[in-house]
Amino acid sequence: MEKIEHTTISTNGINMHVASIGAGPRAILFVHGFPELWYTWRHQLLSLSSLGYRCIAPDLRGYGDTDSPGPAAQYTSFHVVGDLVGLLDGLRIQQVFLVGHDWGAIISWHFCLLRPDRVRALVNTSVPFSPKTSSRVSPMTDDFYMCRFQEAGEMEAEFAGMDTGKVLMKFLGYRDPNPPCIPKETGFVGFPDPPTLPSWISQEDVDYYAAKYDKSGFTGPLNYYRSIDLFVPLTLFSFLFILFVRRVSIGKW
Repeated sequence: MEKIEHTTISTNGINMHVASIGAGPRAILFVHGFPELWYTWRHQLLSLSSLGYRCIAPDLRGYGDTDSPGPAAQYTSFHVVGDLVGLLDGLRIQQVFLVGHDWGAIISWHFCLLRPDRVRALVNTSVPFSPKTSSRVSPMTDDFYMCRFQEAGEMEAEFAGMDTGKVLMKFLGYRDPNPPCIPKETGFVGFPDPPTLPSWISQEDVDYYAAKYDKSGFTGPLNYYRSIDLFVPLTLFSFLFILFVRRVSIGKW
């Protein structure tokens, strides 16, 4: 772990914390999910850098030691992909192998759609591609966790009344195959606790995550869910604008 370097890169109007290790022409960009950090990829950073890859794992906007812009509308895939493209530009990397997990998988899918010229190959886990990402997905219930995350400040207040490490373990240790729900009657405190720590995470790891979330809070990460419905209309607008510019440039309009 001590071999991993930590730097701050200015990109797309924010300062982004980046963990990296290795050198060479083959670069891998790791994109974490919720509720995670660059730290999710610590083992992969060490393992793949030893094989000759340049490995890069940022804290996404709103997470850890990266800046957290205020409005939820500044957490769309367009913003986050822009952050990552700016990161690659700052590191003078033209193309990467892209690896995503959870929310990082969604961002990685959209990265490939928006900037395929910067991607050599994609490896995604946990979240399949969906052409219409939305918070209004099956199961359609107000208790579904994505719906419960929509109201600004509501879940933050519930999390603030609990130990941060316990909040994180409720998410990281969740193993029920059914969609996670947070009934308003019981709140997040009623969300099931894992009986034991999973084998892949230690108490030391939980403490690291908790210390970072105690500092940066949960609003930034939750804003990804609050801006999710903006992606489709923004994508449509962008493609129409590009079409308009191209037709104007060739004198069709």
